[in-house]
Amino acid sequence: MSSEVQPHQPGQEVFKAILPDDVDWKPFPAFPPSVRLAVVVGQPSKPGPYTIRVKSPHGAKLMPHKHSEDRVYTVISGVFYIGLGDEFDASKLQAYPPGAVIILPGNTHHFHWAKSGEYITQITAMGPLGLEYLNPKDDPRNNNAT
Repeated sequence: MSSEVQPHQPGQEVFKAILPDDVDWKPFPAFPPSVRLAVVVGQPSKPGPYTIRVKSPHGAKLMPHKHSEDRVYTVISGVFYIGLGDEFDASKLQAYPPGAVIILPGNTHHFHWAKSGEYITQITAMGPLGLEYLNPKDDPRNNNAT
């Protein structure tokens, strides 16, 4: 039996707890303006494990996009609607309640809609975080020149 200690992952070298009131919600350039992202653990822009949360208000839509990394979503609150495919199609949305866990393989086109109210999901993955919209017109990062 080896007594070697594995190196700690970013943000995991000391014991700590993040309480719901301490989650730091911020706008994220790749999301519609009303949607918020919070980094919970790690550094999503760098290689390595990370955990983020996404808060989407009622009615917000994320058009078809993909992430280069495999992701595990856990629904924290509300109902999370996700559909798979290259086009936004409300009939393909599936509803997941709080506590549901969704595995989304990397490079899978999908879309979200906060159809029945605000939802919060927690996402765990290996960085760096990637987000690429199928249609560049749907990417909020391309809509700054109005």
